[in-house]
Amino acid sequence: MKTVRRLLFGEIIRAVVFVALGFLALFLFFDMVDELQSLSRFAGQGYLLQHALLFISLKIPSHLYELLPISVLIGSIFVMARLAQSSEFTILRTGGLEPWMALSSLLKLGLIFVGMTFFLGDYAAPWAERQAQQIKAPFLGQLTLGQTGAWLREKQGNQQYAVNVRRFDGIDQMEDVRIHAFNQTGQLLAITHAKNAQIQAGQWQLHQVNHKSITAGNTHPSVQFTAVKTDHERWPTGISSDMVAAALLSPDRMSTWELFGYMRHLSVNNQNAQRYEIEFWRKVFYPLSCLVMLVLALPFAYLHFRSGQIAGHVFGGVLAGISFALLNNVFSFIGNLQNWQPLLTSAAPALLYSAVSLAAFWWMVLRR
Repeated sequence: MKTVRRLLFGEIIRAVVFVALGFLALFLFFDMVDELQSLSRFAGQGYLLQHALLFISLKIPSHLYELLPISVLIGSIFVMARLAQSSEFTILRTGGLEPWMALSSLLKLGLIFVGMTFFLGDYAAPWAERQAQQIKAPFLGQLTLGQTGAWLREKQGNQQYAVNVRRFDGIDQMEDVRIHAFNQTGQLLAITHAKNAQIQAGQWQLHQVNHKSITAGNTHPSVQFTAVKTDHERWPTGISSDMVAAALLSPDRMSTWELFGYMRHLSVNNQNAQRYEIEFWRKVFYPLSCLVMLVLALPFAYLHFRSGQIAGHVFGGVLAGISFALLNNVFSFIGNLQNWQPLLTSAAPALLYSAVSLAAFWWMVLRR
């Protein structure tokens, strides 16, 4: 059995690597075309070819994370179909390779791909995205969201804060920051404006600060205003750079743990976390789709092929992988619009394709 497993694992891994490299080369070509436009647009700011090449290289982990499940499907379908055409899989079956043994062997290999996908999505891709932002931020300027910037909320003891960030470099530097403090009844207590700020661990370092406090007088509606200007000020907060980036950018580049922390932050501050909950569960289930792809590919080993039929079945595998990716995105958008349960919304495509693959396995393998 070890020899059989070594044969299957080696063939599938080589095929998956070949398919992933082919797709990756295509994606990098498209990235290079986009960066050629950036080279001409930001040449005056000093954006050179080496910056563009380094920026494109840092996109590789993100592309591999997106491509790995479909590469597993196409590569495994090709291997299974080729083994069936050459009658090698028939010989393995004659030698005692039962269907459930073949399925368990593929699932063991799938766990390796699951680990790789999880590592790319939770560690390599977010780190590479931050490095890419650091490279491009000095040339492209700050991140903005419309004319009002990004709004965040936080609750600290008996006070609530509404924070407005106009510009953010994607790392830790912010510009034009306003912090509005309210009491439990919603009465405005103070407004703090900082020309720029830096995000640090557990606090924000504010620079060129204009602090205006509002104090109610003894007789209503008498109100006193106090304005104080300082060069530096520290504001303790749990709002991290990832939370600010999530408010400005799409959350699909955040890690699972960062999404979980931001979800809790939104829930504690009574904000809608539906979009981030769906993305969190997508992050959880996306690596498991590699298992679904391998189960979907196994029935191809039990088909009878004639010469020239492999290309058609591989093309069918490509369509199946593309349909899975489309269905995954469609369920995410519809679930966010219709306020569906995030867990079921994210798990539905994987469960549906798992049911289809197991039904095909039963019909084409066990029933025969």
